[in-house]
Parts: sequence; structure tokens; C-alpha cells
Amino acid sequence: MNTTEFRKRGKEMIDYVADYIETIEQRSVYPDVQPGYLRSLIPEEVPVEPEMYEDVVKDIERVIMPGVTHWHSPFFYAYFPTASSFPAMLADMLCGAIGCIGFSWAASPACTELETVMLDWLGKMINLPENFLAGTTGCGGGVIQGTASEATLMSLLAARSRIVRWIQADNPDRTESEIFSKLVAYSSDQAHSSVERAGLIGGVTMKKVPTDEKFSVQGEALKKMVERDRRAGLIPFYFCATLGTTASCAFDNIIELGPLCNAAKMWMHIDAAYAGSAFICPEFRPLLNGVEFADSFNFNAHKWLLVNFDCSVMWVKERADIIGAFKMDPLYLKHDHQESGLVTDYRHWQIPLGRRFRSLKLWFVFRLYGLRGLQDHIRKQVLLAKEFEKMVRDDQRFEICAEVILGLVCFRLKGSNELNETLLKRINSTRKIHMVPCQLSGKFVLRFAVCARTTELHHVRESWAHITDLASDNCPLLIRGQASVT
Repeated sequence: MNTTEFRKRGKEMIDYVADYIETIEQRSVYPDVQPGYLRSLIPEEVPVEPEMYEDVVKDIERVIMPGVTHWHSPFFYAYFPTASSFPAMLADMLCGAIGCIGFSWAASPACTELETVMLDWLGKMINLPENFLAGTTGCGGGVIQGTASEATLMSLLAARSRIVRWIQADNPDRTESEIFSKLVAYSSDQAHSSVERAGLIGGVTMKKVPTDEKFSVQGEALKKMVERDRRAGLIPFYFCATLGTTASCAFDNIIELGPLCNAAKMWMHIDAAYAGSAFICPEFRPLLNGVEFADSFNFNAHKWLLVNFDCSVMWVKERADIIGAFKMDPLYLKHDHQESGLVTDYRHWQIPLGRRFRSLKLWFVFRLYGLRGLQDHIRKQVLLAKEFEKMVRDDQRFEICAEVILGLVCFRLKGSNELNETLLKRINSTRKIHMVPCQLSGKFVLRFAVCARTTELHHVRESWAHITDLASDNCPLLIRGQASVT
């Protein structure tokens, strides 16, 4: 394909993508295929000779689309949002065209410098303390990770390195392996599974702190566990707080937890993967109060900030802690400016060496939406969730299972877990809308997360009507407007 054909095919692909987004709600949101469906639709081996572009495009609808879950359909309410916008798509095209591998400043100065500035822009948008920003007198800074899972792992490994360094400074005879065997980290019992996985990868014990009736960790609960473990000769060194849990969007009490961690010399990382985007709105910023006590903070801009995957933003208060844990400087990666103090090499801030020019997506989206446009998007989706909550509360057969703070509603039929499992299976089997469940206090709960950028109130109303119709049709013990028989 030469540049002439690329121009032609590129315009055609833009039209295909625009048509796909514009008509996406006409497609079944969830695919009707079985595992292994795709293998029989394509050859067993790569073609020896080049094929025609037209044939490849035809196979998008024949091979790919039948097996696609349409995350950007206004009838997709599962998991949490994965952001999408046309400016971000265009930025991704440019990223692919430039094709740099920005592991160091020298590898592509613009790639490094734009990321540093965009993380400062975003930090200011959510009113982060200045010592988390790079363009200040502080010692912190921001970096784009691939996912919140990577950010959590990086923070845990940096905390592990720091505590070993501290202990060995006072006790040079203590070996790294001896210290590792006594390290213990903590997270909410509602934390994402990736936090527990970080403990497994980091080779440390990860203990779950019990939550209160609102599924939030309070200071006293963590304090008791830390004190008990210290008496047992263990070394508490890390706590991962969650702001916006996956199950119910609950918020740990970091105003209490932060000072406790600071006093105990424990690293506090804040995982706000979903909720973090909302902090650009002044009315939601108080949910982040207490971040000043944290050592690191992360959220996924690719969830709710109209920036396509992958773009997980992370800030650290002391960049030396994260750089010192991972710095490797072979001769072939060194450059003249790395010790100048004016630049950073992001290869020291992450697990991989290579990295894409992901900050272009932030640059495009921030400039083409502006802060006000992004705030409007967040507020609209929160209002849609509140409307859905009202619909649920108005039907006496259903109950709300957790406080609705942002764009997630947790609800269920009043009745057994089996009844709700049956309802969800029937909802998803129709492929009209798509949701996933969670478990709260032993109850099987349905999650309704407002996800797609194009979701409007009429989609939410249509979805609720679909849910209530299935509840009436498939649950003969239930009568509309009355409590269930249990």
C-alpha cells in the first residue's frame, strides 16, 4: 500500500468507523457466538500472496463483528466505561504514524515532554497538591501507565524497595530475603482483584481490611490489623486505598487512613480507576480529600475522560522512590541530558521499556473538549444514573443496594439470589442490554453502569422498561408495584 492508496483507504476507514459509531445501537450489544467460532471462518495459515484490501474489509463484518461486544453501545451497562471520542481516535492515528518508542527523552523529546506537561495539566484539573506535579518545586510527577493494575504494581514494588532501603540503613546485616518474608500489605476487602495480584507478583502477603456497612475501609479497621501484625513481628509497609470500588463505587476514608499510614511509615497508594475522572468537577472533588497524605495516586483516564484505551494516569509524591526502584542504565540507553535534572526518562517509571506516544490523546481531548466539555460529560452520566436510581426506587419489587454517588447503580429484586441470577441471565440472553453482577453482603446484585458517551435518557428508560418487562414475564410471583414474595 503506497501513500496514494493509503489516503483513499484511510478515508474509507474513517467513514466505516463513523458509520459504526453512528449506528451501533442497532446491533445486538452482546455477540451470539460460541467459543472457537472464529477459527472456522479464516484459513489455517497466513496467505502466501497479498490479498485485496476489499476482501479484508468484507471480512470485518463476516469474521470480526459477529464476535464483538459493543462496549460503546448506549445499551452497554457492564463493568465500567471504556472511554471513546473522535479526538482521541485521531490522536491515536497520529501516534501510530509517528511510531516512536519513547523510553527516554532522547528517544523522542516531544513524547516525553508532552506527557510531563499533560500530567501536570490533569493534576491541576483535579486540584492535586503541588508536590505531585513535575513543573513545580516539588519532587513528584506524573506518568501514563497502561492500566491501573500496572500502576498498583509499580507503587507496591516502589514501596517494597523503599522499606528495604530504610530497614537496611539502620540494620545493614538484615538481608533482603529476610525482610521480604515479613512484609505485609493491605487493601480493602472490596478492592479490585488486581491489587491482590500485585501482592502475588511482588512476593508479599496482601491482607484484606474489612469494610463497614457502606463498603468503605475506616481508619480503626486498618489500625487494628497493623498493630496486630507488628506485635507478631511482621512489617506493615503498604496500603492500597480505593476510591470508587468495582462492586459498588464505595470510597475508603482516606482522611482517616492517610495520617495512619504516614505515622506508621506505610506507603499509601490510591486507586481511583473509575472515579478519578469525576474529580475534575468541583462538586465531586471532596471525594479526593486526603490525597495529600498519599505517596501515589492513579486513575484511568481511559475509563471516563473520553480518552481511548490505554491511558492510566499516575502521580507520585517522590519520584526518586519509583525511579530508584527500577533504574537500569545500560550504555545503549544513556544520553547526554539524562543527568541534567531537566528531563525524565519514563523507562524508569514502568515495567516495560518501550512506550507509545499516549499523551497525544490527552492533548487532543483536553484542547477539543476543554475542561467545561469534560465536566459536562461526567455530570450528564451521573444524572442518568440518578434517573435510573429513581426508576428502581419507584418499583416496589426492587431495592437499591449501595449509595449511588457517581454513574453506577447497584440494585436487585427483593428476593433470593437465585431469583436475581435468573433475571440477569434472561436480561443478557436477549442481547438487548448487557450488565454484569457483583456480590454485596452475601447478596447477588445487578450493576447498572452508565458507560457509552452516546447514552441518553431515552436509552436508560428503554433499558429499565426492558428489565421490568423481563421481571414481570419471567417471575410470576412478582406483581408490578408490589414487594416480592420471598
